[in-house]
Amino acid sequence: MNDTTKILTIQDISCYGQCSITVALPVISAFGIETAILPSAVLSTHTSGFTDFTVRDLTEDLPAIQKHWEKEGIYFDAIYTGFIASIEQLDYIKDIIESRLKPDGLVFVDPAMADQGEFYNGFDQEFADSMGELCKLGDFILPNTTEACYILHRPWKEEFTNEEMVEMANELAEFTKKYVILKGDTHKENKMGMIVLDKSESSLEMVYNDRVDYVSHGTGDVFASSFVGSTMVGKSPTSAAKIAGELTKKAIEETIDDPTHTYGVRFERVIKDIPDLLKTY
Repeated sequence: MNDTTKILTIQDISCYGQCSITVALPVISAFGIETAILPSAVLSTHTSGFTDFTVRDLTEDLPAIQKHWEKEGIYFDAIYTGFIASIEQLDYIKDIIESRLKPDGLVFVDPAMADQGEFYNGFDQEFADSMGELCKLGDFILPNTTEACYILHRPWKEEFTNEEMVEMANELAEFTKKYVILKGDTHKENKMGMIVLDKSESSLEMVYNDRVDYVSHGTGDVFASSFVGSTMVGKSPTSAAKIAGELTKKAIEETIDDPTHTYGVRFERVIKDIPDLLKTY
């Protein structure tokens, strides 16, 4: 990273609820990285646990924003995609990556579309197949097990063996340029694990953090954003995965004792820990 490193994150804005851009912007910025945003949609709240939320689809704005950036000569050192609203948007995003990413830039794809064995509201297998094509532009892809299963057309189950996780990671190598970060290995007692697969080296590592039995919307965004930030300041994928896992765990621990806080995790309270995590890992 240098003093002018710029990241573009493309995902939705949920006006209330700790997820997507409202996580990505402060977390990546906390790593000292200039972060630009391209909203895919604006929602009154996120879609988990709320009803009758409003959605403003911004698909038609994407090509106009791209055209303006082209006129201004704006380029990015990395592009990080999260929640994307439609297949049509995926096509526009491919154009934005090809047009606005620097020649040596990195692409991070968090295929945010499903969890716990189910698609998020409004998504289906056709979208998953299109998301798989976007993943192929990524230097890093960061699916959970549900998203991996939809991309690979595999059945999902609550528990996977370590051998099954490794098998999925190897299959996902076809959907990335460089790295697979597969989240959700739960076979080791009291640990939450992930696989870090380096396609170019044909190597695979397991990374573990202490497990906290708590499910919340937005934890994937905390993980992905801190992984992006860690990578862009020079950490290896394995170290970045450890930092991201630890920061996510800390955010959950700040939230778990408050039964009224059901719409995300208090990542704001643990951003201050980023410098120490960078030193530790």
